[in-house]
Amino acid sequence: MEKHPSDIQVIKTSDGSSTLYNKNLDETYHSSHGAITESRHVFLKEGIEFFLQRQPKKISVLEVGFGTGLNALLTLEFAKKHSIEMKYVTLEPFPVSESLVKELNYPEYFESEELRQAFYQLHELPWDKEHSPESNFYFKKVNAPLLEYSEEGCFDVVYYDAFAPRKQPEMWELDNLQKTFDLCNPQGILVTYCSNGQFKRNLKAVGYKVEGIPGPPGKREMTRAYKL
Repeated sequence: MEKHPSDIQVIKTSDGSSTLYNKNLDETYHSSHGAITESRHVFLKEGIEFFLQRQPKKISVLEVGFGTGLNALLTLEFAKKHSIEMKYVTLEPFPVSESLVKELNYPEYFESEELRQAFYQLHELPWDKEHSPESNFYFKKVNAPLLEYSEEGCFDVVYYDAFAPRKQPEMWELDNLQKTFDLCNPQGILVTYCSNGQFKRNLKAVGYKVEGIPGPPGKREMTRAYKL
C-alpha cells in the first residue's frame, strides 16, 4: 500500500540531496544535515566497509525500511565499484508513491547513466520476488513489516533505518530487535543512526554487544551492534 502523497512531501537537505518529510509523524526520512551524507556514513562506511574488513568479497544485507531507496542505490553503487557479491533484502510495509519517487533528486548525484536509471528500476521492480539488476547484486523488496518477515536468517549486516524512537517507538522495542538478532549470521552487525539509551539497552538485552561510534554530520553518535 502506497502512502498518500498529501501526507508526505519532498524537501532538500543540507548537502543538496532531497528527502521526504512525513507530516503525520513530523519526521524526515533522512537527516536534514544531508541525506546522501548520512546514508554513506551510517550504512556504507560503518556497516558495509567495516564488515568487509573480515569478508572482502561477499556480503548479505537486510534493510529495515526501504523508504526512498537511497540506501539500496548507494549499496548497489558500492557493489559495482568494488566487485562485491551482494545479497540485499529490504523491507517496507508502506512503499513511497511513484509520483514522489520522481521528485527525488538522487540520480543527479551519479555520473553513470546506468546508476541513474537503476534508482527508478529498484522502485519499479515487483515486490516479493528476487531480482538481479546486476550480475553480482541480488535484490528483493518485501512488502511487509519486520515481524512478518518469515525467511531464514542469513544476514551479515542489518541496516536499521526505522523512524526515530519518539516517532515510531514500537520499532525500537525488544520483539523487533530480537528479530534482527535471529536473522543475523554469527559475527553479523547492525548499524543505525540512532543512539538512544533505552534502544542500546534493548539491543544488549536480546544478545548484541553494543558500541557508540561517531555519527554523521549533525549527530554526535550512532550505534553499531555485534552478534557474537
